Amino acid sequence: MDNKIFDDTQIAFKMKKNFHLYNAIFLFNIITRKILVTVFTNLTLVMLKLNLPIKWILKRTIYKHFCGGVDLVECKEIINEMYTMNVHSILDYSVEGQKNELSFDKSCKKKIDIIDSVSKNKAIPFAVFKPTSIGRYDLFKMVSNQNQLNKTENDEWLNVVERFHKICKHAMKMNIKILIDAEEYEVQKAIDDLSLEMMINYNINDVIVYNTIQLYRWDRLDYLKKILKKYSASEFNFGFKLVRGAYMEKERLMAKKGKYKSPICSTKNDTDKNFDNAVELMFDNLKKIDFFVATHNENSNYKVMKLMKKNGLQNSTNKIWFGQLYGMSDNITFNLAKNGYNVAKILPFGPVENLVPYLIRRAQENSSFEGQSSRELSLLRKELLRRKA
Repeated sequence: MDNKIFDDTQIAFKMKKNFHLYNAIFLFNIITRKILVTVFTNLTLVMLKLNLPIKWILKRTIYKHFCGGVDLVECKEIINEMYTMNVHSILDYSVEGQKNELSFDKSCKKKIDIIDSVSKNKAIPFAVFKPTSIGRYDLFKMVSNQNQLNKTENDEWLNVVERFHKICKHAMKMNIKILIDAEEYEVQKAIDDLSLEMMINYNINDVIVYNTIQLYRWDRLDYLKKILKKYSASEFNFGFKLVRGAYMEKERLMAKKGKYKSPICSTKNDTDKNFDNAVELMFDNLKKIDFFVATHNENSNYKVMKLMKKNGLQNSTNKIWFGQLYGMSDNITFNLAKNGYNVAKILPFGPVENLVPYLIRRAQENSSFEGQSSRELSLLRKELLRRKA
């Protein structure tokens, strides 16, 4: 196997004009500096709170790089252009901080409407939703901690369960696969239990529901082994989306404040080993599992490609999908697509102000993993030099 395919910048940045590359270089130069990310984050939040006119600046810079648009219509051009290069899209309507039943019902309806909208578009094979966009965060926390719920809280929780079923049942009806996002440690047990319930109900004839497994958590491999063993003879099949994780610094602070052991692996090397072991576990249980490898780590993608070849799987097998976030790791996404693998960009969309928490998280993640941002910068500069040659 050619371990250099991700170095091909001509394929990686074919969609981007020079000014897109310069904008990306500008952003990643900022993102690689933690202090600048902190200043940017605090300043953005203050200016939005004061209703200062900064949305147009955000939209032309960081929003444009990491997001598809404010609505489905605005995303259409990007979706179509990527699909000409065999790259699929996963639309992620990102709304955070919902707090009441009316907003949760509206969010649930939005997810179902998105499933309807994309069901006839071969470029969009998956939908995705964040559990706390359809239920109160503190309620997920209470259920995860197995706290006794009062009647009002219990009714709320039954509504959450009903919304999960509505979304997943509709996805099955429309033949759209659904990715359930992972969230913070303190709410994840409730999400895991609901995701398993959805798989039992809707992953009978085909794998529709995928639970997201964050492998910067040291306990996730044991969780996977436990449920695989428990349901080894069951009729349904599993769907898993493997990621490293999205809340590392926040989780460590929460663990310190709550005086419990941090759920995060001690080192990046431990996380990498955990991820690789999870990939091997997927291949050891291929008859029972479809999985989605969502990583910007080149070595992890090469490992999956190698194991696919070892197991005699075609590049185009529908059992395995690769994915990266829009605005990152184009060298992986577009070169995988060129080589016939199933790959998708996760494409967040929605009003600028709604996506600010998402954009801040992207900036913070990249500043935490300096090697990733440095790699992005080197590839962007390499492509500009190639074009000038």
